[in-house]
Amino acid sequence: MEILIKPILTEKMSVQGDKLNRYGFIVNCKANKLQIKSAVEKMYGVVVTDVNTINYMGKVKSRYTKAGMLVGRTNNYKKAIVTLKSGDKIDFYSNI
Repeated sequence: MEILIKPILTEKMSVQGDKLNRYGFIVNCKANKLQIKSAVEKMYGVVVTDVNTINYMGKVKSRYTKAGMLVGRTNNYKKAIVTLKSGDKIDFYSNI
């Protein structure tokens, strides 16, 4: 099971990374905090002190077309905010 899907690279998360040493990831919906902590520590070689998780439920979206009304749904996903030990950093742009 793939735990970490992708990092969150937004302006808000980059400010939290600079000031509070926190980084965000989109993670597998079935992953728990201990699995997320070990996956981040293994992948980036840092020490994780705290993990906060948020579950997002997908919204129902609809639109009108020539064929009638189309109804769909956006995906459910889970977000993890990881706090690192002071002094540790994650550089997402190093391998570009």
